[in-house]
Amino acid sequence: MSGKERLLVRGAQGDLLRLVATGHAESRAQLARVSGLAASSVSLRVEELIDTGLLVEEGSGTSSGGRRPRKLRVSPTAGLLAVADLGAHHARLGLLDLSGVPLVVEERACDIALGPEATLDWMASAFDDLLLAHGPAGVPLRGVGTGIPGPVDPGSGRVVSPSRMPGWNNFPVAEYLGAHYDLPVLVENDANLLAVGEARSWPGFGNLMVLKAGSGIGCGVIVDGRLHRGRGAAGDISHVRVRTDSSTMCSCGHPDCLEAYASGAALMDALSGLGIATRRPSDVVALVENGVPEATALVRNAGRLIGEVLTVLVNFLNPDAIVVGGSLSTAEPLISAIRAAVYERCLPLATRDLEIAVTRGGPDAALLGAGSLLLDAVLS
Repeated sequence: MSGKERLLVRGAQGDLLRLVATGHAESRAQLARVSGLAASSVSLRVEELIDTGLLVEEGSGTSSGGRRPRKLRVSPTAGLLAVADLGAHHARLGLLDLSGVPLVVEERACDIALGPEATLDWMASAFDDLLLAHGPAGVPLRGVGTGIPGPVDPGSGRVVSPSRMPGWNNFPVAEYLGAHYDLPVLVENDANLLAVGEARSWPGFGNLMVLKAGSGIGCGVIVDGRLHRGRGAAGDISHVRVRTDSSTMCSCGHPDCLEAYASGAALMDALSGLGIATRRPSDVVALVENGVPEATALVRNAGRLIGEVLTVLVNFLNPDAIVVGGSLSTAEPLISAIRAAVYERCLPLATRDLEIAVTRGGPDAALLGAGSLLLDAVLS
């Protein structure tokens, strides 16, 4: 099994390693141009990174005139990142190299309602299994990251007043994992990780609102190409009050929150009240695809309510795109209803070039987002 080792880089070394790892530069000349450092300084630091086994230089890169430069890439032996995207009833776990390329990804059943210690111990055990089975010999683990389906204080890595996560409130997730691994730890809201990972698939779109519609509802916000956290609750649309003909109490204690009507958990509860049993949000999607009218009506109404909430945010933020991911995103009536509400109610200038689409990043987008943010923590 791979060992655990902090990555030690000095000053500009970390910046140059990050540029290569994220694909922003692949030669010494590009590093000098992008970083603003003198070519001699770049060359010295690149040699140091090669000597420590973090970078390798091989083959030929793209020529901009003259001799083709040798291509830099992060060494495959530089290290691994263990990342997870925790959900209410399942988790997606993976090992990535320092360039963010997945070596292995698995989905396993879990129950977040068992509490933080049991869930995080289970996650650590799952990481150990992956490292033992798939970790290349001698390649150290450099950091650990996880997405949480609830609000996370970015300063402390604590969960703050989450819905449907008994025992998690104010739990120090980052501190708990840090004590287990003694490595850099990333703890982030799951919708934020989805937004960071999804942004990689939208080149040229600097401002995104990325909705995660699963058991709960969350939204990550990308502004000028970077995740906008605010004080930790930016993008949390789940407890925005919506207008409905009835009144339903949300798990937060307030009536008529968006999550109480439009989340996967709310849809499953509503179907249960109609005598239709479901176990997970994907079952709701299956009912819609099979033409069950009760499910289709509920999903269409959920899309309308989500769209009405997003209308305010689109007029305020003017994003380039609204991207919908999560297990409910494949339900076409949901996407259609969101589009109808946003295009009907928003200002024409705000929607003139606005795209509303399902995720491009695929099922591993949140893990890729975790890898990207965790690499920053590892190199900081």
